[in-house]
Amino acid sequence: MDKNKFYKYQGTGNDFVLIDNRDLHFDSSDEELIESICHRRFGVGADGLMLLENSKSTAFTMRYYNSDGRESTMCGNGGRCIAAFAVHLAVAPMNSLFSFEAIDGQHDAIVNDEMVTLKMADVEDVKIMDEGLFLDTGSPHFIVFVENPQETDVFRDGEYWRNHDWFAPEGTNVNFVGPISNGKIEMRTFERGVEDETWSCGTGAVAAAIASAVRQGKDDSFVMHVPGGELMVNFNWQGNKFTDVWLKGPAKYVFKGIFLKEGENEF
Repeated sequence: MDKNKFYKYQGTGNDFVLIDNRDLHFDSSDEELIESICHRRFGVGADGLMLLENSKSTAFTMRYYNSDGRESTMCGNGGRCIAAFAVHLAVAPMNSLFSFEAIDGQHDAIVNDEMVTLKMADVEDVKIMDEGLFLDTGSPHFIVFVENPQETDVFRDGEYWRNHDWFAPEGTNVNFVGPISNGKIEMRTFERGVEDETWSCGTGAVAAAIASAVRQGKDDSFVMHVPGGELMVNFNWQGNKFTDVWLKGPAKYVFKGIFLKEGENEF
C-alpha cells in the first residue's frame, strides 16, 4: 500500500493532499480518484491535491489539481506547502533558496521551519473594471472591494462573479477585500474548482495586495488577514508592472496516511 501513501499539509487553512510521485506511480489522469481523495465527506478532504515530480533543471516539479479532480493553474499556498514537503523529503534544502517548476514557470522558495517564502510570477496587466480589478497572478482573480468582508455572502456573490460572462469560458477566482488599515487587508475567497469559500488563497492574497496598491496609489508591502491566519505580500512596482513578488506565510505538516481505491482493502 506504500504506493497509496499521502501527506496532508495546510497553509493558513488552505489544505492539500501531497503525493511523492517521483516514480510516476500515481495516475494523474484519473480525475475521479483525485476528486474522491479531496472529498470532505468520503475522502481525505482537501482544497486540492499536488504531485511532487522530478525536474531536470530545478529541485522538483509541482503539479496542482483542484478538488474537482482537474489540473489547474498556479496555487500560491500550494506552492508554499509543496516547498515544505520537498524539504521534509530531503529533495530541497532547509534555510536555503531553491527553485522548482510549476505550470506558470519557475519559482524560488525558502523554507525556515514552518515559515515559507515563495517568489511569485511577475504581473504586467491589471484591468480596472466597473465592479473591481482583474489580474492574473498565476491564476486569474477578480478583486471586489467591500466595506466588510465578514458581512459578505461569499458563496452567493462569489459564485455570481466566478461564472460571469466577463470571465468566460474558464471563469475566475473571486476575492472580497476590505479597507486597508496600517497595511493590513482583510480578504475572503471564492475559489473556482473548489466552488466554495476557502480559508485562504495565496495567488488571491497577491492579487488583492497588488489591486489595493493600484487602488490607493501607494505601498508595496501588505499583511493579508484571511480566515485561516495571515499572509505577507511584498513587491516592486512601476506603472502597471509588478516584479519581485513574494508571498510569505506558514506551511504546516498535518498528518500522513494511506488512501484506498475502490475495491482495495488494507486488512
